[in-house]
Amino acid sequence: MTSEVTVGTGAGLDTADMVLNIGPQHPSTHGVLRLRLVLDGERVLSAEPIIGYMHRGAEKLFEVRDYRQIIMLANRHDWLSAFCNELGVVLAVERLMGIEVPERAVWLRTALAELNRVLNHLMFLGSYPLEIGAITPVFYAFRERETIQAVLEEASGGRMHYMYNRVGGLKEEVPAGWTTRARAAIDQVRRRLPDLDNLIRRNEIFLARTVGVGVLTAADAAAFGASGPVGRASGLDLDLRRDEPYLAYGELDVPVVTRTAGDCHSRFEVLLDQVYVSLDLAQQCLDRVDQLSGPVNVRLPKVVKAPEGHTYAWTENPLGINGYYLVSRGEKTPWRLKLRTASYANVQALSTLLPGTLVPDLIAILGSMFFVVGDIDK
Repeated sequence: MTSEVTVGTGAGLDTADMVLNIGPQHPSTHGVLRLRLVLDGERVLSAEPIIGYMHRGAEKLFEVRDYRQIIMLANRHDWLSAFCNELGVVLAVERLMGIEVPERAVWLRTALAELNRVLNHLMFLGSYPLEIGAITPVFYAFRERETIQAVLEEASGGRMHYMYNRVGGLKEEVPAGWTTRARAAIDQVRRRLPDLDNLIRRNEIFLARTVGVGVLTAADAAAFGASGPVGRASGLDLDLRRDEPYLAYGELDVPVVTRTAGDCHSRFEVLLDQVYVSLDLAQQCLDRVDQLSGPVNVRLPKVVKAPEGHTYAWTENPLGINGYYLVSRGEKTPWRLKLRTASYANVQALSTLLPGTLVPDLIAILGSMFFVVGDIDK
């Protein structure tokens, strides 16, 4: 005699839970992430994010690379925010060495960091609707990305991994007339961004898929250490650019975009409104750069050695707060450089967000957490 077990068709039947893996290779996981789900029918009972498939051992490699070489490694963990990743490392080293960066370099760095933030956000503004069935927005998002990308490529020579920061400033001066072309690109993107905005923000189907879905409360966001757009969409009014200014942010008025609903739509709206803010900040920085002259870096010895000691620098990266804990023994390589990445903290919240939701909503929630898996696995 054989017994039959019905798998997950709802209450009232003799059912068994189904264990399902989303990933590690899945189009909505933004990299090699695995979610181990326990399902009852289409409802998620539990979710366990399993990470480590992309682990590059960057923190260990830092220990055998000098202070110029580690910039290249740090450049890559969040591949959508390369300039901002470099920035955190050089700020930590400069703080430990007591280096004062020329004012022109400070304002250029601030402008480039904001342009990099726009590039990061546009990627998610295009790819997130795509994951839940809206094909058109990605074309608009990439049109704007290409406009800004061309400006960053002209200055640095790189399209994704800029390698433009150096300990003590920037690699080199920007090309003649670059600030004018950068401002023109910003104007163009600002003028065309409503095409994307009007297409998706109030789209009925998009609203149905995102409003009230995947609610992350402010208390949970704080408990998991969520930051950036994910934290601010839940009502955490925290932005290091305003609250603990670095670079030239102390001289700028930085509007902080927040929402209180904490759902998928709020996270998307925060990201979208942040693009407008970053375009304005970048333009203000470029106006200031034009008023300044002088070098964009400090002349350093051939071998850079940070004095013995330790320091912690943190920056408001596009995806949230990145921290860099640097320990030096006075050598040309760091004794330890620990990364605190935004994506790692943000993705932990999935274990709380996903239980009780339906499988189709799972994709909407996953995409709205705005993480890059390289930033989780480092």
